[in-house]
Amino acid sequence: MTLSPCRPADRDDFIALERDPEVMRFLNGGRPVGCAANDPNADFLMPRGTEAHVWTARRTADGAFVGWFCLWPDGDGSAELGYRLRRQEWGKGLASEGATALVHWGFESTGYERIVASTMAVNFASRRVMEKLGMHHACTIHADWSEPIPGSEHGEVWYEMTRTDWRRG
Repeated sequence: MTLSPCRPADRDDFIALERDPEVMRFLNGGRPVGCAANDPNADFLMPRGTEAHVWTARRTADGAFVGWFCLWPDGDGSAELGYRLRRQEWGKGLASEGATALVHWGFESTGYERIVASTMAVNFASRRVMEKLGMHHACTIHADWSEPIPGSEHGEVWYEMTRTDWRRG
């Protein structure tokens, strides 16, 4: 798999991810997402190929779209890790591979002191990726959702890793 900075030509692939209800299940309950523009009420990233902190993942052998990864700066010496993969790519270790590469880049090249990631508590696959990276569970937040989705009653979990943790890893 190869990660490269996203570009406008990736837009259709990004939108196709958002149209897959299983991919979006833990983000918006799998409801359809409008493709023309970002939903102003969305509390999750919907890249369109112009975002500075989003990388497109493609299979190295044939250039097929795998998904995207991001390491979004929080402005306090930390960044938030995110990723979204095509359903056909799940279970192949690609989320861990891409996330590991970005965490390494974030600590080694960008100088972040802390990297965080979050998901719904019931998203065990994504939690496993965070744990494989060496991140530890920092907290669980229970929010009042205006439109709760299945599993939201269990909260959102936040994981983190410091540069020191990463060096020890």
